[in-house]
Amino acid sequence: MTDREHTSKHYELQLRELKEKLLLMSHKAEQMISDSIRALVERRPTLSEDVIQRDDELDKLEIEIDNLCYEILALEQPVARDLRFIATTLKIVKDIERIGDIAVNIGERGLELIQEPELKRLVDLPIMAEAAQKILKESLDAFVNSDADLAEKVITNDNIVDDLYEQIFRELLTYMLEDPRSISRALKLIFIAKHLERVGDHSANIAEMVIFLVRGQDIRHATRIDRGR
Repeated sequence: MTDREHTSKHYELQLRELKEKLLLMSHKAEQMISDSIRALVERRPTLSEDVIQRDDELDKLEIEIDNLCYEILALEQPVARDLRFIATTLKIVKDIERIGDIAVNIGERGLELIQEPELKRLVDLPIMAEAAQKILKESLDAFVNSDADLAEKVITNDNIVDDLYEQIFRELLTYMLEDPRSISRALKLIFIAKHLERVGDHSANIAEMVIFLVRGQDIRHATRIDRGR
């Protein structure tokens, strides 16, 4: 085997490892969001605490992915599409890490809410969480499969999450206006809904970067304007 062949195989293995680590990290972030909401709905403080503790795993994966990207850049000097892939991965991993932070924030608010009487039966919030998780998964699927069409769908479907947030916000505002004693609990639920809305935004960010990866087209600012940001 020549050095060139060895380097090529090693390079392919590194790229595969990078994708696998990114998928593992995204799966863990998805699960953290899911469990943080389930802990709140089922009033399970130990599950909320578990979500908070899992953030360390996500942070460790972020560092491993960053280091692997920098190693590939330094030793393999990728060009063209591979270079865009590495650059995109370095950006996407930050969005996934922030999604983990969002799950921690939801877990912390959940712990507080579990200690208080239930304000209302939580119906819309789990629906919103499911919608946010769906587009998060699709954004990562689009990245792994280089699927720009799916990425465009994610960007469009982010509006569904935004609409659900507005619906929840209006309902909880009504609770606060009718009964001042509900203000503290309602505000915490609004914060949780806002966190889920941010999951949708991070998913749309990932989708925008997928379009850049596949088409070499940077649509970030145009897309934000279209979404009213």
